[in-house]
Amino acid sequence: MTFLPLSQPLLRDKQEDLDIQDLQGLLRLNLKLGKFNLWSGFYTRIDQVFILWSLICAGIFTTAQFLPVSWYIQAIWWSVLTLIGSVSMIILTWFWVSVEKLRWLLYGWIILMIAGVTLTDLGIFYGWSTVLINLCPLWLTISALGYLLTAWSVRSHTFLLMAIIHFTSIVILPFCGGWQFCATGIVMAISLLVLAEWQWDMRQPIKDYDLLTPEQKLFNQRQYEQRLVAK
Repeated sequence: MTFLPLSQPLLRDKQEDLDIQDLQGLLRLNLKLGKFNLWSGFYTRIDQVFILWSLICAGIFTTAQFLPVSWYIQAIWWSVLTLIGSVSMIILTWFWVSVEKLRWLLYGWIILMIAGVTLTDLGIFYGWSTVLINLCPLWLTISALGYLLTAWSVRSHTFLLMAIIHFTSIVILPFCGGWQFCATGIVMAISLLVLAEWQWDMRQPIKDYDLLTPEQKLFNQRQYEQRLVAK
């Protein structure tokens, strides 16, 4: 795996000078209570995907840990939530991955999600004990593989660190006793929220955005120059 030199911090405040592909679908939040500013921030569609998956992970693993719901019903819920998350991810990220020439990365995440849900459902409905006692390591591994794939595709040390955290969590899980689902949900959900709230490092902009007009390419170039000045 070849990375660019670690010239960018792993996490930093979000950059304001966004490219065209990041500005599309940008969500700005400014929540106030009277004169008090409760929350202020902006979220690209990539950030929105992270938040969505964070909520899904929290819901799935909280249910598994705390609610007396049968595994069969949970399997159906998990499958539906994963389907909703996957479809939403495709809709939200399609323009970004198309511009950045990373559609294959999106396909990779979808394949990992489908493989994970399929194996989970088979384990539950057919009573495969090996799968059932390893559901938490299974999903931590799937997430770690996805982060490794992302780290390689965008040359990001941040995503590599996330993969290491998830792999390390698998080793720590046995020490969590009966709280493995809770611990897994915390690791996965918080990791996603961190990626949504801060700017992570990635490769320099590609030179040829095939899907953008000349004006949009010029806009991106100016935004890149502004980011260099702001450093």
